[in-house]
Amino acid sequence: MSTMNSIPFHDGHTIPQLGFGIWQIPQDKTAAAVASAIKTGYRLIDGAFIYGNEAGLGEGLKSSGVPRDEIFVTTKVWNNAHGRDKARASVERSLKSIGVDQLDLVLIHWPVPSQNLYVETWKALIEMRNEGLMRSIGVSNFNADHLTRLIEETGEAPALNQIEINPQLQQPELRAFCDAHKIVVQAWTPLGNGKSFEADPVKAAAARTGKSPAQIILRWHMQLGHAAIARSVNPARQAENLDVFDFALTDDEMKAIAGLDVGLRNGPDPSVFKLM
Repeated sequence: MSTMNSIPFHDGHTIPQLGFGIWQIPQDKTAAAVASAIKTGYRLIDGAFIYGNEAGLGEGLKSSGVPRDEIFVTTKVWNNAHGRDKARASVERSLKSIGVDQLDLVLIHWPVPSQNLYVETWKALIEMRNEGLMRSIGVSNFNADHLTRLIEETGEAPALNQIEINPQLQQPELRAFCDAHKIVVQAWTPLGNGKSFEADPVKAAAARTGKSPAQIILRWHMQLGHAAIARSVNPARQAENLDVFDFALTDDEMKAIAGLDVGLRNGPDPSVFKLM
């Protein structure tokens, strides 16, 4: 397995290109899954308050035996914690639950435009970043109009925007907007729940390289230059997902996978999603 790539942020920090996500992992299984992922070679753990397993994340960090400063930890402020005071309380709670003094990255989980509080929440993250509670700040599921407001009203672009990207939902316009503003794009559900595993371009690339469909799609993400979050509690699958840095897709294969985009979402539409 070749060395993991890192992607620079505009704030001077960097993030591992491929990370391990803990969404939907039960609290009582999270510590073991995180420790296993770190042992396998992951150095980015992506969590969130709403996942309900931040304590397990912290336990996994400690039991892994890897120094804290070698692991990049992300968490997120949930929709019911928008606003200056609530956002601060959310971050402080996450620090305590995970058991760390500083987070590497904190994201606003969703913009929830119906609340009209995401700019205030962003200002709160800037304050807390400046105080040292986290090193970098970003957003998740923000569209171009949401990002434009943040930049225009605060003068600071997020370091990262975590959005849904997979072969059937590629969001090229939003990716281009982020690239133009030096915002790192990070894909959640990068495999699209396996819906493209049987697509001809994916199967053809898998046959040529001897890799699995999942590895082909993760490699496609890596070659697009953005980051991605993979998830599995199975150690063998964790290792397979990480083993995507020792081969390359051809230009023709990249173009063929680009042709699979049909705009199909697995998750909610950020412009209207407001679940508390």
